[in-house]
Amino acid sequence: MAASDIAFAAAAGATALALSTTLWTWRFRRRAEARAGDLEARLAAVQAALSEAEAATAAFEGALVAVEGEEARLVWGDEALETAAAALEVEADSASVLQAVARIAPEYGVKLRTLLERGEPCRFLVQTSRGALVVEGRPSGAIAWVRITPAGDAVPGGKFAGLADRLPNPAWITDGRGALVWANRAWLEAAEATSLDDARAKNATFDRGADALLSEAFQLRARREGFRWVTVGGQRRAYRVAAEPVGEDEVAAFAIDVTEVEENREALRRHVAAHDETLNHLADAVAIFGPEKRLSYHNTAFQELWALEAGWLAERPTHGELLDRLRQRRRLPETVEYTKWKAAELEFYGSTAVAPDDLWSLPDGRTLRVVRQPHPMGGLLLLFSDITGELKLRAQYNALIQVQKATLDKLNDAVAVFGSDGRLRLHNEAFERFWNVTGEQIGEAGDFDRVAELCRPLLHDAALWTELKGKVADTDPQARAPMTGEARTSDRRVVAYQSRPLPDGATLIGFDDVTATKELVRALEQRSAALVEAERLKRDFVGNVSYELRTPLTTIVGYSELLEAQGAALPDRARNHLGAIKTAAAQLARSIDDVLDMAQIDAGEMALAIEDVAVCDALEAAASRVRAEIEGRGGALVVSCAADAGTIRADARRLGQALDHLLDNAARATAAGGVVTLAAERTASGVQLTVRDTGRGIPYHQQAHVFDRFVGRDRGGPGLGLALVKALVELHGGWVALQSEPGAGATFTVHLPESVAASAAQEAALIS
Repeated sequence: MAASDIAFAAAAGATALALSTTLWTWRFRRRAEARAGDLEARLAAVQAALSEAEAATAAFEGALVAVEGEEARLVWGDEALETAAAALEVEADSASVLQAVARIAPEYGVKLRTLLERGEPCRFLVQTSRGALVVEGRPSGAIAWVRITPAGDAVPGGKFAGLADRLPNPAWITDGRGALVWANRAWLEAAEATSLDDARAKNATFDRGADALLSEAFQLRARREGFRWVTVGGQRRAYRVAAEPVGEDEVAAFAIDVTEVEENREALRRHVAAHDETLNHLADAVAIFGPEKRLSYHNTAFQELWALEAGWLAERPTHGELLDRLRQRRRLPETVEYTKWKAAELEFYGSTAVAPDDLWSLPDGRTLRVVRQPHPMGGLLLLFSDITGELKLRAQYNALIQVQKATLDKLNDAVAVFGSDGRLRLHNEAFERFWNVTGEQIGEAGDFDRVAELCRPLLHDAALWTELKGKVADTDPQARAPMTGEARTSDRRVVAYQSRPLPDGATLIGFDDVTATKELVRALEQRSAALVEAERLKRDFVGNVSYELRTPLTTIVGYSELLEAQGAALPDRARNHLGAIKTAAAQLARSIDDVLDMAQIDAGEMALAIEDVAVCDALEAAASRVRAEIEGRGGALVVSCAADAGTIRADARRLGQALDHLLDNAARATAAGGVVTLAAERTASGVQLTVRDTGRGIPYHQQAHVFDRFVGRDRGGPGLGLALVKALVELHGGWVALQSEPGAGATFTVHLPESVAASAAQEAALIS
């Protein structure tokens, strides 16, 4: 290569090298300038951050101490450190302050050593006589940072402390030892303290149980809640207390006043208990199933209705399980597809409307009414009513109504029944005939006013219909008192009407056509007047006849006695005739007396002369009057009077008259050799007189009529003897009876009541 070429090549290489070096230098400079700009920006940011940190530290008066090894140096907060040293009464240097904090309480020293040795953060409150300090420690590499802040500059709760102080419920903060750090106004009022310092001086507390809850939350480092009754302002209040650990050495708590809630809960509990007790007294079975279809409540009637075990019900079976068990015991209605029926029953849980009532006919013959209702708290309420008896009563009631209506239809009286609302309940066919209306017309009328309008053409008395309406619709029981009366219709009928209140509040109104009855009553009154007149004429006739008979009878008796006075001057045959005349005259006189006595008794004009009568003496007197006649016939008379017969109150003459007729009847019935017995004895109910003969007796067909009038004519006389005996004994309040066997004699028994003998004894006692 030539030297020129070499020189050219060298020059070109040098030029290229210079260009490359220049280019590299330019690029390097550009990079250096960019790096310098970046460093300047970072420096500016650091300076700005440092300025902000300085401003931040200046904004807070807390002292920040950095501890590295054995050395403690103040980073910032000279004034705060001096305040802390003054509170601790030591020199204002970092080491002295930290040592003083550790000496106040052993646990504080432990927490500081744990921070320095293990790097565990801490936070606690230091109480001194000159103020409180908040100590916070955080590790950062080999340096432990400790911040000491006067409590006055670090109020617990931070920016929310003002809000918490105005809460109506107590809120407070304590340290790990239970010492009060902060409390709001509500807490101070509840603890009866004027300020936080006053509360600390008094060692005041909100509630010991709440303090124990805070201590437990601090030890477990977990939230704890409890319920406490606390006396606040002289009143017992209920509080829900919650305690929450805050930081490392504090516990915050708040208490919510739930007195009203607790009172409402207690009232609800009492209402539920009363509701359950009320349901337990119901005869209907009640069951409540919750939203999960499990049995949540049942009353006693439910258990008894289905005969279920109390233990099984206490397990809260589901609705489906209950149905299955009842089906196993054949206590559900018989159905072909049980699964489908069960599903339909359980579908009621999804319904919000009240289901219609259902009737279950059980295999044991019972009928239940089933009511299903959505429960307000979710679930379903079931009500079972055993209406078996009700259905039977309803059937019986309907049958009675039908019988009643059929009975009313058979009555001749027009009857209508109106309810208390004035509506017509029922009427009979006679009502339609009576007022000449049809059943359709009455049915369309419906109420009292319209029915009355249908009846007015025949009975125009508006006042009567108004009065009857008052009996139907008036609510006053006295105004609905029964009413009767009579009215005359336009067709000249006499109508008797009446109203009767019924027990169910209804009123029965009846109408009766008494036209024929009135005419019959009038005829009977006329006949009664005629009978009275006939009775008067009879008495007059009997009196006149008796008088007319006594006049010639007296003449006959008088002349017979004159003839009898001649004695032996008369032949024997004449004396026999004379005796027959006297006997017939005496018998005629007695018959006349009997007729007059019977007429007087019939007229109710005979009065008894009541006096004390010795029973035995009355028997002896009667026996003496008939003894000669009985013995003259060849018979015998026996008198038997008990010692305790005593006396009775009676009419001696009328009693003797009755005994005379009985003895005369016995004497005529007794043949030669017969015996007539007259006896008296005291019985439990009175005195019993007996006349017994051994004569021919009385045939059975005549015994029922032996005391009737004129039955004894075949024996002579008018046949009034035994009838008069019966009438005289009944006037004394007694009765007479007959016992006879044909051919074996007859026994007449006279019973006089005990009241007659008792009255005699009483009058005798009064006289004595």
